[in-house]
Amino acid sequence: MTTETSRYAADFETLREQAVALRREGLSLRQIRDRLKVFNNDLLHRLVKGEPPPEWTKRPNAKDDLRAKARELRLQGMTYDQIQVELGCSKSSISLWVRDLPKPEPRTREQASEIAKRGWEPTLRRREEERRKVKASAAAEIGELSTRELMMLGTSLYWAEGTKDKPHARRERVTFVNSDPGMIRVFLAWLDLLDIEPERRCYYVMIHETADIAGAEKYWADLVGIDASRLGKTTLKRHNPTTVRKNVGESYRGCLVVRVRDSADLYRRIEGWWYGIVGAASAAVQQNRT
Repeated sequence: MTTETSRYAADFETLREQAVALRREGLSLRQIRDRLKVFNNDLLHRLVKGEPPPEWTKRPNAKDDLRAKARELRLQGMTYDQIQVELGCSKSSISLWVRDLPKPEPRTREQASEIAKRGWEPTLRRREEERRKVKASAAAEIGELSTRELMMLGTSLYWAEGTKDKPHARRERVTFVNSDPGMIRVFLAWLDLLDIEPERRCYYVMIHETADIAGAEKYWADLVGIDASRLGKTTLKRHNPTTVRKNVGESYRGCLVVRVRDSADLYRRIEGWWYGIVGAASAAVQQNRT
């Protein structure tokens, strides 16, 4: 035991009386330490044990307002889940703040479902904002398309979504079907690049018979810039009562079919362009490996 520690042990009660008196006068631990020359933190805390710190030494607690609000809501009969939704703080904190207060009445299943839904809303909003930002950033990365880029993009798009010739079913004609208005716009821009005259382009709608047929026809006609009367006869898909349809609501407009007249030669060129893309891609991969 050091001489300093021995002195503290012998004079502990005297030091404690002095420390308590100073504490009650409103001194901080640092001030008491300097006044009594006690530089051992463990001993210093023992000397003032049981004596609350003066108000002026307390730092503002950012959670004080939350604690008070949580207690107020608990007294109103709210559960931990409801308080969490209202205040956005953890249930563990809420439990510490209100554990001495009476429990509320049990909630119904409908109330529990509504609480859970409200609890998820901030998370869903945050995720949607993150999606929006990523998509906007990615869209900005594209910039302008060159003629060559649009050429290859349109060819690939057609080969993925357009009708194709088969040995068992000769279909050397250009027909493109899609429900995505963006895909239709890109395809039409590609036809413009190929100088396919508007007079050679035929349009008609394919849609479920229970949908808003007139509204869909107007939507697609406006998208491609023609009067709805120029559309071909709409193809209706018959309703199957045993099937639960997911493509319902105002956003469902069926598909638009774009067909190019006298397009056998164009189809053969598209097929050739596609094989050219495949060959160039294969060569590029091989070159990167060597």
